[in-house]
Amino acid sequence: MKLVVFDMDGTLLNAKSELSRFTGETLALLRNSGIHYTVATGRTLQAALGPIRDHQFALPHVLKNGAIIWCPERQNYSHSHLLTQQEVWHVITAMTLQEITPFVFTLEANGHHSVHHGPLKTEEEAKLAQLLEDERHLPLEPLRAMSDTAHVINLSGMGPADAVQSVIDLIAEEEDLVAYTGQAIQDKSLRWLDIHHSSGSKGDAVSTLRDDLGYEEIIVFGDGKNDLSMFEVAEESYAPENADPELKEQATGIVGHHDEDGVARFLRERFDLD
Repeated sequence: MKLVVFDMDGTLLNAKSELSRFTGETLALLRNSGIHYTVATGRTLQAALGPIRDHQFALPHVLKNGAIIWCPERQNYSHSHLLTQQEVWHVITAMTLQEITPFVFTLEANGHHSVHHGPLKTEEEAKLAQLLEDERHLPLEPLRAMSDTAHVINLSGMGPADAVQSVIDLIAEEEDLVAYTGQAIQDKSLRWLDIHHSSGSKGDAVSTLRDDLGYEEIIVFGDGKNDLSMFEVAEESYAPENADPELKEQATGIVGHHDEDGVARFLRERFDLD
């Protein structure tokens, strides 16, 4: 049995964060051929469901870069890797010292997510907050309102490359944390930063799905460094033309650009779906 795993942004979705008609039709062809598929994304559940809701993603979803796994059938999280209070405040302190506003993603008792953040310092941070609230449907709360017992999945932020690297260096002593970074879409002079539990990588989550569901072969698609861990555990791994150069070096092959249905066109050829 094969399982196909898609990263969403920059891979399965186009630049408008949409799943194109052609890609949707390709997913239907996969289903009709008995080929199973799911997503492994940095998005929360609410943010992930929007683009894929109508495309029958019935298998567990890997969310927040592997920190949590959502089971649609049972309507609950089957796995989660949360941060300790000490880790959370260490990261918040490191980000504040570099004048990067921390966005703290929490998992609520009802299974929904909230985001707590400090005072917004730049226009780009304000745009990020608006994106989280309007497009990704995440309720925003001030950082001071976050409970000491909050279930924290990850912390995110955006800033100049040197400031982001300083945060990564400041938290290096926390052995259970891992940091992902990349170029910010809102402003190419800035970089985004995501910090998670080190046991919550996409690779660990994909391996968990393999073990739990009994798949013999995993085929993955991704475009960023946070996809590298699942490239390492998959039998086949493919990067679109727009992917990070380091990821391309590790890939089994390169497919077309994410804005040109590169993944879908490859799948049609790979599985003879036309």
